[in-house]
Amino acid sequence: MAMDLAAFGRFARTFQPGEMIFSEFEPGDTFYLIQSGRVELVKIIGDIEKTLDILQPSEMFGEMAILENSPRSATAIALDLVKVLEFNSQNFEILMLGNPQIALKLLRMFAKRIYDSKRRFMILTLDEPQAKIADVFLMLDETQTNIDRTTEAREFKTTVDDIAHWAGMSIAETRETLSHFVAQRRMEMYPDRIIVKNINDFSRFVNSRRKK
Repeated sequence: MAMDLAAFGRFARTFQPGEMIFSEFEPGDTFYLIQSGRVELVKIIGDIEKTLDILQPSEMFGEMAILENSPRSATAIALDLVKVLEFNSQNFEILMLGNPQIALKLLRMFAKRIYDSKRRFMILTLDEPQAKIADVFLMLDETQTNIDRTTEAREFKTTVDDIAHWAGMSIAETRETLSHFVAQRRMEMYPDRIIVKNINDFSRFVNSRRKK
């Protein structure tokens, strides 16, 4: 996302590696746009701390505080030396009114971030590794465009590392689970792609494992 934010330098903040930017459940009225460095979002699910996402420059986080006036839904930690622009409800309004093009891009980002966060949380609430992996492919399928949805087979240009990240699982456990699907002939794996033979089968499987 290319946006001219030079005029907003007065809102810049810097966080050191390992520094907590905000904590889950605390009140918040600011959101952040990353200029440099990476930010990890983590959440406590049960007794386990799960990584929800690792954000890169040009991505934003903490926006639910602006949109819903709700407590923080996750903890944000600087992985590197992180530079951000910090916006609250007051200066966000200035940004939106004074820069319509930027406002439109931010609103699109908000919509995508809300979808991504809620969808990944749905994956992490599943107990079984197979269900998590299957739901990752359902998530990826939901965002695919220009594909033939009259067939049940789906091809995904993705990697084991990406699947592990979205599922909140180790790479070793992800490989083992994918191999299990291959052995069941429900999936085919190639160096540059993964083919799910019946996406509706995955949907039925995940729905049967989802907690009501």
